Amino acid sequence: MDDIERKIKEYGFSEDLSNKVRHSVSVLRKSEEFALRFYNKGFYLAFSGGKDSQALYHVAKLAGVKFEAHMNMTTVDPAPVVSFVKREYPDVVRHIPEMNFFDLILKKKKLPSRTHRFCCDVLKEGGGGGTVTLVGIRAEESVRRAKRSEIGTSKKKYNLSFDQWDEHKEQMVSCVGGKDKIIVSPILSWTEDNVWEFLNKMGIKHCDLYDKGEKRIGCILCPMSNVREMLTYPFKYPHQTKRLLEVIEILYKEGSFFNKYKEFTPKLILAWYLSKRTVEDFKGLILRIQKGTFKPDEENKELWDKFIDYFDLKNINL
Repeated sequence: MDDIERKIKEYGFSEDLSNKVRHSVSVLRKSEEFALRFYNKGFYLAFSGGKDSQALYHVAKLAGVKFEAHMNMTTVDPAPVVSFVKREYPDVVRHIPEMNFFDLILKKKKLPSRTHRFCCDVLKEGGGGGTVTLVGIRAEESVRRAKRSEIGTSKKKYNLSFDQWDEHKEQMVSCVGGKDKIIVSPILSWTEDNVWEFLNKMGIKHCDLYDKGEKRIGCILCPMSNVREMLTYPFKYPHQTKRLLEVIEILYKEGSFFNKYKEFTPKLILAWYLSKRTVEDFKGLILRIQKGTFKPDEENKELWDKFIDYFDLKNINL
């Protein structure tokens, strides 16, 4: 019985998780030699402090491969996440960006969106250039991620299955350099249940934000947040929300932002951004609120009531 089989038995993983751990370890061990060609510390492991990056970190530990974990701070990271990483993962190298999230919006003269996540490109995903980078993405998370393969490059020139790795890896050498990188996703096939089983059965602590009901613990004000998360930001993170409003006010005065919709005030622009709707859908939402025909589901009714009152949407004139 080899070391991985011993560990799988020791931790009592389910059959499904056991098979996925075996596969992840195979991906890591098979690509380690290649990672060492680029960087003498092995893999560059992208770490966020969330459950998926924890699973990635600890499966790399199980595999016994060389890696160095890095956390690219975005300046809108939740404080409990930063404290958790400092306390539980002191070996993770933390990088502070030259420009914060709010100054970046001022520079770009627009708000980030799901389709234009310039904040991620600049603040979060810029690390690891010239390395084989490990990321903790999972296909289950989104349609876009479900289309990803386990091996790829930041140039999007290659998108390979694990079985195609040997056939193409020499060609990938010439493709990667400078800011480019080879991206390996060892836990791509894992489900959320797999991740929690892995962490819990190994006795690994997680950030307590999950225990408070959070499904994801990424950046505050992130356009990838779901609607419920966005609606909570003015109440959970009033300082960051106020700072975003100040940025919107500056862009509004410059005339460089939202020029097509002069009837929107800066505060209404913020409400629109947090609502995750198109402009026309948001206008329709306001009309339904004012007519009394907007009926949120019971689970979110209290939150919507707070949001509507916070932005005074019942008394907005469009």
